[in-house]
Amino acid sequence: MPRSYVLRRPPTAPAGPPELDASQRAVLDHPGGPLLVLAGPGTGKTTTLVELVADRVQRRGLRAEQVLLLTFSRKAADQLRSAILARLGQSSAPPTATTFHSFCYALVRRFSDAADYTSPLQLLSAAEQDVRIRELLDGSLEDGPQTWPRSLRAAVTAKGMAPELSRMLAQVRALGLDPDQLSAAGRAHERPDWVAAGGFLEEYLQVMDRQGLVDHAEIVHRARLISGTPEHQAVLRREFGLVVVDEYQDTDPAQVGLLRGLAGDGRDLVAVGDPDQSIYAFRGADVRGILGFPTDFPTCEGTPAPVLALSCTRRFGARILAASRTVAARLPLPPGLDEATRTAFRSPQPLDPPHADGTVEVVTFTSPAAEAENIADLLRRAHLDDGVPWTQMAVLVRTSGSIPRLRRSLVAAGVPVEVAGDEIPLNAEPAVRTLVMAVRAVLEIVAMRVAPEPLGPRLDAEALLTSPLCRMDPRQVRRLAQQLRRHDHRPSSVLLAEAVTDSSVVTGLRSPEAATVARFATLLEQAADMVEAWEPVERVLWHLWTGSRWPRRLAAEVDAGGVGAVRADHDLDAVCSLFDQAARAQERQQRRGVRAFLDEIDAHQIPGQSLADLGTRRTPAVRLLTAHRSKGLQWRVVVVAGVQEGVWPDVRHRGSLLQADRLLEGGDQAPASPSRAALLAQERRLFYVAVTRARQRVVLTAVASQGDDGDQPSRFLTELVEPGPGAVNAQEPTAVERLRDAARGRPRRPLSLRGLLGELRRQVEATDDPEVQVALARRIATIGALPAPAGALVPAADPDRWWGVLPPSESEVPVRPVDAALALSASSVDAVSSCALRWFLGREAGGATAQTTATGFGSVVHALVAAVTAGDVDAEPAQLRACLDRVWHQLDFAVPWAGAAERVEAEAALERFVSWHLADRGREPLAAEHAFEVDFAVAGQPVVLRGSMDRVEVDADGRVVVVDFKTGRQAPKSSDIAEHPQLGVYQLAVRHGAVDELVPGPTRLAGAELVQLRTSVRGATKVQHQPSLTENSFAEEQLASVVATVRAEDFAATTGSHCRSCDFTSCCPAQAAGASLLSVDRRVAADDDD
Repeated sequence: MPRSYVLRRPPTAPAGPPELDASQRAVLDHPGGPLLVLAGPGTGKTTTLVELVADRVQRRGLRAEQVLLLTFSRKAADQLRSAILARLGQSSAPPTATTFHSFCYALVRRFSDAADYTSPLQLLSAAEQDVRIRELLDGSLEDGPQTWPRSLRAAVTAKGMAPELSRMLAQVRALGLDPDQLSAAGRAHERPDWVAAGGFLEEYLQVMDRQGLVDHAEIVHRARLISGTPEHQAVLRREFGLVVVDEYQDTDPAQVGLLRGLAGDGRDLVAVGDPDQSIYAFRGADVRGILGFPTDFPTCEGTPAPVLALSCTRRFGARILAASRTVAARLPLPPGLDEATRTAFRSPQPLDPPHADGTVEVVTFTSPAAEAENIADLLRRAHLDDGVPWTQMAVLVRTSGSIPRLRRSLVAAGVPVEVAGDEIPLNAEPAVRTLVMAVRAVLEIVAMRVAPEPLGPRLDAEALLTSPLCRMDPRQVRRLAQQLRRHDHRPSSVLLAEAVTDSSVVTGLRSPEAATVARFATLLEQAADMVEAWEPVERVLWHLWTGSRWPRRLAAEVDAGGVGAVRADHDLDAVCSLFDQAARAQERQQRRGVRAFLDEIDAHQIPGQSLADLGTRRTPAVRLLTAHRSKGLQWRVVVVAGVQEGVWPDVRHRGSLLQADRLLEGGDQAPASPSRAALLAQERRLFYVAVTRARQRVVLTAVASQGDDGDQPSRFLTELVEPGPGAVNAQEPTAVERLRDAARGRPRRPLSLRGLLGELRRQVEATDDPEVQVALARRIATIGALPAPAGALVPAADPDRWWGVLPPSESEVPVRPVDAALALSASSVDAVSSCALRWFLGREAGGATAQTTATGFGSVVHALVAAVTAGDVDAEPAQLRACLDRVWHQLDFAVPWAGAAERVEAEAALERFVSWHLADRGREPLAAEHAFEVDFAVAGQPVVLRGSMDRVEVDADGRVVVVDFKTGRQAPKSSDIAEHPQLGVYQLAVRHGAVDELVPGPTRLAGAELVQLRTSVRGATKVQHQPSLTENSFAEEQLASVVATVRAEDFAATTGSHCRSCDFTSCCPAQAAGASLLSVDRRVAADDDD
């Protein structure tokens, strides 16, 4: 005999009834039929709904399962269901408490033929719907763009076209229309875009049906059709004896139509809402729904449904209440309200407020940075001075675009922050971008296995190597690139990309960097194997995630607590959301490729979801979210930030390509989009929601620039502090307790241990009293000794971490090997002598910029000069111009006119050279581009001088002259030539045998000279001559100084005329752009010549 199982819930004692006010009891005493309940913020709406259901079940004989409660969020539905079960204390079936879309989905599944669906119907999110529309748009272009009007064909490929069509479909279904009716409306109103959209939406719905997918607008439309079918309607009305709708102001016409099918015959339908909180017009919500409820749902007698209002607020006291009244007084109310209901709704009385009258503050600041820093200071003081928990504070903004900046400022100030998961798209999360970038690299490996080709710029190997998955620092990446370039001279970007995608590339290298890259490349190769085996993207991501040490590091940061824990929590939320999206993608389409999933993440605004959104908050934190997202929530302290004119209210007409908002019932067309007054009312309702989220204290902030053309506070703030309609009278508490007449700047000191540490250090520097200094130092030591799970609570209190206190660090690897002679060139000696820091950054650290057109100019001229000297080209201007013709086009000039101007300069430089070359100077050329290498000791240090001399000449007495040709625009001062470093090095090199093979017998010097090919003096080429060196010459002293500088690795910045063309001003301590915060011992040498 088969067994049967029955779930028996243990009986629970019912919770006692709460104490209700008179307006709540009036709702319970309603005899039946349709009823609209106006419930403002904190007026006990949830309690009233729970008691209404309890009354119907316990006093009027209704079974709990005959109650249908509809709301707009899963969380609200769960809370209502739990509260009702606790109140009833029954073990029977619970009431149906669900969201509109969940109820509609169940309705469609229940009353549809099972044969219509080969697999369970899947509900798409808004972002997923955009993906499907985008894919269909791409397909429609392949079939030919002729289905779209010519004016729209370019826009079809735009990113914003998918949301446009999504809004149009939602409007069509909300009005109960079909795609062919949209096309008909387009023809009737001469709207070819509507005609094309109707055809596209017809195709979209057919494809969705074949794939077993449905969007939110379509599921409500189908449920409305079911509820309007007589046989189904009778069944539903027998099942549900009471229908309760929460947040009725957020309904759209389709949902109102559904309710007509369920309870449009005058039966029990209780709608609870607040027209002043209707803020989701962009989602299709229509405030006219709640304003028209009495006539939309008449009683059995045909009279308008009655309207009641909850008249007591328990959330806040008189001050916040007065401020909210001031905002709401300018908003419309349902027509036909009697005076008592109007007064009860708009003027509720505070009933046992938890924090007395509360406070409302309006504060302005001089800049956005000052605003953000003062908000952080306010929150910290509320937490530390007033004992407000982090979880009982929130910062609200008008748009999500303001969130990243505020979040950075709050985290930097030590305020733990929780951002709602759906405020920031997944593709904007750094943790998600890291994993997506890694999977892109995996796909490159797969592609290379099929058709090997150079990776080129497709793969940012350096970003991968420095990401949390591999965690190399830039210095390690540079060392790895140097190791690779010893065997291959291709660009570092190519070599690094190959090393990341092929572990065998670094097999022969013996270094920690190579070992790290080998492990990382192997991880990517294993993931590539999984992709080739058609493993789901979720498993590929999991392999990359668990194959690194990143998860363990994040877990350690969470355990350590503090700001780092909040940041780690945020990254973990983002990664979890990515895995959730990957799992959903696999469920929706079993063979959906990895690349398609990445494109979906990259191209669309798919929101994430944090654990806090699910009620699983790990670390106490302040909530940072938009005002829209704050609906239905409350905190003790709320900061409404960025209340700027032009931002809040934002009354600009939102451009809409298809103008879905102009489509009306029956296919009519509205004369125009929402008026400015309607847009202002929407913005005012959103501001009202923000102001009413606080129980104890609400602070409204804005930037007030000094100039009239700068940022100014919103008119909404002005309305709060100036008398107007609905303003409180003289006998009531003032709505705004404190208004800052003058904008405030940045806070003097953040209320944090780091801020206190900084203040103590400043005081130590400011006093000369030894006793005070000792007392301050003891306090700093006390802060430094505070423990934390992962070490010191304030690591910055350790003097070993202070800038400017420790001696300069020394590199583990010397700049030049200490066991070998120091190799230098003439130009290096000149560069070190001019500015050692510039030489180090440019030559040794590899920071020199790529070759410029000026460098190319010099190379071409030098090559032709050398050819003439060697006798390969005649010293004829015409022949030299012909040589220029053959190479000049290879130089890369930004604009053609610059190339033409430089060509004229090049010809002039060569003519000056020919004039100088043919002149009788009593010398003969010996060599051109003469390479040399000599070694000797300077101040006991072995040195190797190597390089190339542009030209070596000998005079009639057999003495050698070294000539260096210059093509720069600036010539040295004549007074500097006698000790010019480069010429001095050339002479030293000649003295030590650099030209011995060119000159028979002992080599004697006749000096050296610079020939300025861009400069003329009285029509002749400018020549700057340096006399021959004497014993113990300046050149030996300069070389000894340069050797000492390089060996000591003491690269100081020296100012001079060369600073005007320096590439490193942003990191030079001698320049304002790169100056250190420390004013002591900058080690900057001054040059009086500039």
